[in-house]
Amino acid sequence: MSAAAQPLTLILIPAAAVAAPLLADRLLRWIAVPTVVFEIVLGVLIGPDVLGWAHVDGLVDALSQFGLAMLMFLAGYEIDFAKLRGGPLKRAGTAWLVSVAVGLGVGALVNRDPLDGAFAGLVLTTTALGTILPILRDSGELPTPFGSLVMATGAVGEFGPIIAIAALLSGNSPARTAVILGAFAVITALAVFGARRPRPAWTTRLIERTLRTSGQFAIRAVILVLAAMVAAALWLDLDMLLGAFVAGIVSRLLLAGVRQAEEEVIEAKLEGIGFGFLVPVFFVVSGMNFDLDALLDDPGTLLLVPVFLLLFLAVRGLPAALLAPAGLGLRDRAALALYGATALPLVVVITTIEVDAGHLPSSTAAALVGAGMLSVLVFPLAAQRVRGGARPPVAADADQPRVRAESW
Repeated sequence: MSAAAQPLTLILIPAAAVAAPLLADRLLRWIAVPTVVFEIVLGVLIGPDVLGWAHVDGLVDALSQFGLAMLMFLAGYEIDFAKLRGGPLKRAGTAWLVSVAVGLGVGALVNRDPLDGAFAGLVLTTTALGTILPILRDSGELPTPFGSLVMATGAVGEFGPIIAIAALLSGNSPARTAVILGAFAVITALAVFGARRPRPAWTTRLIERTLRTSGQFAIRAVILVLAAMVAAALWLDLDMLLGAFVAGIVSRLLLAGVRQAEEEVIEAKLEGIGFGFLVPVFFVVSGMNFDLDALLDDPGTLLLVPVFLLLFLAVRGLPAALLAPAGLGLRDRAALALYGATALPLVVVITTIEVDAGHLPSSTAAALVGAGMLSVLVFPLAAQRVRGGARPPVAADADQPRVRAESW
């Protein structure tokens, strides 16, 4: 990339990040489009395949990787597994295992290479938890039993694929992979144990005293946890996604004893770092790397987009609906299937990794991402229509997870 192109790229990426929520807001009166869709589309527009104004170099790629780590960290931070224990989580876990089996079968049919087929099938088992939770919250569904089912489905649909991708990318034998994952599980257990221990009084005072000063002790501690868990994953030859995701879970436990007012400020700061800076960079750069020419030049590749969209529904959504509680009505089962099949962030993440590692053609990756974008546009709206539209908000329940608005 020329010396003149680099400053332009560094301006255009944040400009696209700013334009994305503006466009989403302008369209809100007609259709609710997640900001992430505009981030990717604008990245495609300014990237090499369309206008050719912005290009990816070492600095931009590094910022994108930081954004990916922060995206997975915030996904882990958002999930409170302690409040999902029991029936919903067990059913969601079983449904995801069925999705994996079906997805691997589909992957084996479309790709003779076992590893490449496994990657392709794994993409079909993801759920965009960060996209569907704000929708449930705004419609008043989240505190309901149906909301708990959707949340459990989304949590497993994010955590499961991250574990699987970490194992597949290790390149080790199954026995060695099991040992490595066991070692990481021990490190995670120690981190969770440390996070759950009562904190000395001086740490609480330091958090409160530096929350609005240059000290920022709480934020620095969380970033240290993120760095430590990512380093542990890399040291064990696992993917950084796993370390970043677990760091979010540990950080949530670490801040559990903080007063609610301070916790909300800390969360706002973390979201500011993530969704205000790093995460949009990752999605805009993903759009810049999107192989639009490969998607449009071959009619067969373009036809894969609706095929993959239907596969998301069949592989991910259908098992979730079929394994839902017996008393769930037909409309609720259909809505659960649609919510469960909503997939984009991890589709972008996994396909990016697959293409970089040579496990997936860029044209197929483009078709999968295109199907993911359609899923976040179509499936949540269809789910609300199936259930009869938005419901009035209900009073917050102390036993229900608190959910924040995301840009996913």
